[in-house]
Amino acid sequence: MSAAARAPVADRALPVAVALLGTYILFCLVAFVYGESPRAMVAELVAGTWGSAYGAGQVLFKATPLLFAGVAVDVALRAGLFNVGAEGQIAVASLAAATVGAQLSPATPRPLALLAVFAAALVVGALWAAPPALLRARAGVHEVLTTVVQNRVADSLLSLALASGLALPGTTRTRDILPAAALPRLDAVIPALRGSSASAAFVLAVGVAVLAHVGFRRTRLRELWLVGQNPAACAAAGVPVKVRVAQALCLSGAIAGLASTATVLGYKGYFELGLGAGAGFGGIAVAILGRGHALGLVGAALFFGTLEQGGLAVNAHVPREIMTVLEGVAIVLVAAADRALAAPARGGT
Repeated sequence: MSAAARAPVADRALPVAVALLGTYILFCLVAFVYGESPRAMVAELVAGTWGSAYGAGQVLFKATPLLFAGVAVDVALRAGLFNVGAEGQIAVASLAAATVGAQLSPATPRPLALLAVFAAALVVGALWAAPPALLRARAGVHEVLTTVVQNRVADSLLSLALASGLALPGTTRTRDILPAAALPRLDAVIPALRGSSASAAFVLAVGVAVLAHVGFRRTRLRELWLVGQNPAACAAAGVPVKVRVAQALCLSGAIAGLASTATVLGYKGYFELGLGAGAGFGGIAVAILGRGHALGLVGAALFFGTLEQGGLAVNAHVPREIMTVLEGVAIVLVAAADRALAAPARGGT
């Protein structure tokens, strides 16, 4: 659990409130600059997202990979690590899940098919995070450097893999996965969501966020947080610090790999270049805004999912790229509010 997670509720909630208010004010200013009524633009954004069942479903769909990535980054942060490589981990895990799902026998029972593709995503995500984990644990090489490089390597390897026979002839996509390996759409349970791309992957993502939250409080995962807080004290107490550092980053990579369930298993049914791009970097924003709490992570993912879907709703009036700017502003405001709250504490010591 991070320092922010142990802070009083007000100290954790205030920076988020500042970020949300600041984002709202900036959106209104942008609408005014473009000659639009801020009130009308806000109403249109709400109508295109939470104002209809379809819009809400699309928000859930866009929030799902962000939530997986946010939990992955948060797990690393709790251990004192900064996993910037979720983007690459998601990409290679997505290709692995799609490849395994396409190779399954048509007679494969649904539980086994799902187990196979989930295992592929988890294992490949963890393995892709292993080199940075080992370099950090054994040689002290900072994971930000190695994971950034790995993102570029992942892009090249994916292109090479698809060009080497994994893609359908003349395309940059794999074959379709076995239907038994696909996750059901939420509209099968909630008919009002019909037409949206929301799938059971969102429920899974929420479950992973809750499990991680509970795990860091009531299981041996708490040891990862202790290592992140004070590695010297942990080493003196006999905790294998280097092993825990490597385990934390690999666990982060495995969770990031599960984002493939939203894009490959719950949406496209295959992998193609660019599928899910941006989710890994968006996960960093989700982790920062989530404040080390499961509810915070879910809320942050929904917030950014709303901005993404809302950008489509107001694109006729303001550039959708404005939403990316708003995401960045939200993170800056959280950091600024944190610093402002910490200043009196430092002055009093």
